[in-house]
Amino acid sequence: MASFIDQAMGTRAGQPGIATIVLVLAAFLPNLALTVRRLHDTGRSGWWIFLGMIPVIGSIVLLVFYATDSQRGANQYGKSPKELEALQYV
Repeated sequence: MASFIDQAMGTRAGQPGIATIVLVLAAFLPNLALTVRRLHDTGRSGWWIFLGMIPVIGSIVLLVFYATDSQRGANQYGKSPKELEALQYV
């Protein structure tokens, strides 16, 4: 959608326009927060996100971390979201 807006505004082909840049910046912080929270759910530090900078292997390891089940009980980052959800319906 952003590329269509950029084309309508007259941005040269192959270069990111204002709409694309705004979209990327608007999506970056929520994506970063979600990733760090998921790593915290599995008991890992948010610094593990930098593992993704290693080509291929880093992405595969992070994918495994994201798919891993959350730690049971509380860890150093707080209570398990699964436990909090179960308590709401009791």
